[in-house]
Formats: sequence, C-alpha cells, structure tokens
Amino acid sequence: MRREIYRMSEDEALKLLTHAPVLHLAGTTSEGAPLLRALDGAVADGAIVFHGAPTGEKVSAMGRPAVVSAEEVVAHIPSWFTHVSDACAASTFYRSAQVHGMLERVDEPAAKVRAIAALMAKYQPEGFHSPVSEGDPALEGVLVFRVPLARVDGKAKLGQNRSSEDRLRILDGLWLRGEPGDPAAIEAIRTACPDTPVPDFLAAPPGATLHAALPARAAKEAKALLEEEYWWVGVPPDFIPPVHLGSQAWVGARDGDGRLVATARAVSDSGTAWIYDVVVARDWRGRGLGRRLVELVLDHPAVRVAKTVRLATRDARGLYERYGFVDVERWKRTFTETEMVLARR
Repeated sequence: MRREIYRMSEDEALKLLTHAPVLHLAGTTSEGAPLLRALDGAVADGAIVFHGAPTGEKVSAMGRPAVVSAEEVVAHIPSWFTHVSDACAASTFYRSAQVHGMLERVDEPAAKVRAIAALMAKYQPEGFHSPVSEGDPALEGVLVFRVPLARVDGKAKLGQNRSSEDRLRILDGLWLRGEPGDPAAIEAIRTACPDTPVPDFLAAPPGATLHAALPARAAKEAKALLEEEYWWVGVPPDFIPPVHLGSQAWVGARDGDGRLVATARAVSDSGTAWIYDVVVARDWRGRGLGRRLVELVLDHPAVRVAKTVRLATRDARGLYERYGFVDVERWKRTFTETEMVLARR
C-alpha cells in the first residue's frame, strides 16, 4: 500500500468482507481471459465461499490466482466543504478490503454443506428452509468454490491525510448536509482520526463524548440503560435493540471509559418526527448531559427538517419546555382535527 496511514487491520478488513452484501471476484480463465463477477459470498472454513451453477467461465478459472474485494463508500466529500473554489479538494472517503489467493473448487460434501449454511445464514437469516445435509441430492448440482483467507488486506481512506482543521470543516459540512449516511460518516472520521477537533454540535460536558450516530453493537448497551425506565415497563426488553437500529436518528454519549451513558433516538418522515428513549445514566444526571443530548437529537438532520416534533414524558416537562415543546392539547387548539388510534392486540 502506497500510504500506510490508510491501512486497515486484518480484522477490520475481514469484518468488511464478512458483512459486505456483494463481493467482487476477479481472476482469469484457463484461456487467459479476464474474469470479473459480482457475487454473493460468505466466510466459512477460513475462506470466502461462493456457490453457483457448475458451468461457465468460473469453472475454467479454478486453480488460478484470484482476488475477492469488497467496498464501502463512507461519504462523498464535495470540494466546498474545505475550499471555496478548488475542485481538486473533492474526494470520496471509503473502506475497501481484498483477499488474494487461488480459486479452489470445493467437492468434499461436509465442506460444501458448511459453505451453503454460511451463505444461507448471511442472506436468509430468517430461516424458513430445511438445513442442507450431505445426502441432499441437490447438493451435487451446485458448484461451491472458495478463495482461502491466506492474504487479507484493507484500506480505509477517511481523511487521515487532511489537516485537523480540514477534517473539522468536513465534519461541519457533513452535519450541515445531513444525508442519511452522514452522521455515521462523522463518527468513522473521528474514530480514524482521533486528533480531529470536536465540532461545536458535539460539544459535551467534561468527561463525556457526544456521538452523532451509534453503531449496531451499541443496541445492547442501550437496552441495559433503558430496560428499567418507566416507559418500558410491561414491554419485552428484547424490543429495545431493534427499534433503535430502525430509527432514522440515534445519538448518544460515552464516558472516558467508553461506557454508553446517554442515548436518544427519533423516527422521522420529514414532516413529523417522534423523539423516543431519551435517557441518561443515573450517575451522569445533573451535569447538563441531558440538555446536550436533546439539543443534538433536535439538530439531527432527520429531525431538524420536520415541521412537527413530538414526544411523551412523565417527569421531564421542564427540560423539553426549554426548547419550545408545549402540551399537545394546547397545540391542538390551533387546529381542527380528531386524534384517532388503532390498537392492535
């Protein structure tokens, strides 16, 4: 790799390859013709595995060098984020990973079963199929092939070559632009470049760090924070992670040890946004973190565009009144409408 500052660890590269929805396989046929295919692929038995029909160019590529790659665009960075006129300042921040090896045919029945099981677990996690077994006649008509994970590398271009001042401008630009992936891009840049200054919209009380987006793994942490709160009483706590993962806005804060100490989420259709699950860990209450959390979720791109923002609270009216929230009945007096509800059992 020409610039070592972009190099991903092997574990990070493998994670990208494992979760990428589409993988690209490049190689050559026995006639020397180039081969490039976009395929479903999974990780099994120390290799990237694929399946397909036992005919065609892929068969003639067996036993020859191959490369498997995966790519993820983190954000397109327009030039105006950092420069008023220089078009060359435009860039794309991305992650990419590759496996280099030999393309091998898998014929051993047990290995074929494990490969098919890995593919089904990735692309049909809901199940609803009979497990494939070694004695399944259909297995004989399926080509399973693989590239061993002998050499894995990856690249994450996330502004490491930019000045800290440029990166700060990029964070501000992403938050202002507010496309669906931009909050997560902000966090990817901050993780890759920890010397980046904290932007004003993420300013936090001493000892805490605000985050414009939280990763999927934080859903279990959110569950631990919320399952004892009054609004979740009587509702299965296992509902907490999926509703967070499905929200258009999900922000939070961590303490100096990396512990999730605050979280809030919102669901928005751009016309109306609903704020849910605003919570601060008990040992962090009274330090201003709740106010900053509410300000952050209100300013989130998915929420700031909404004409109406709604929430429900039993004990935090004073907090929300600071930002202009009023009782629904008072608000409704300015409209002629009937509120209706469908309660499904």
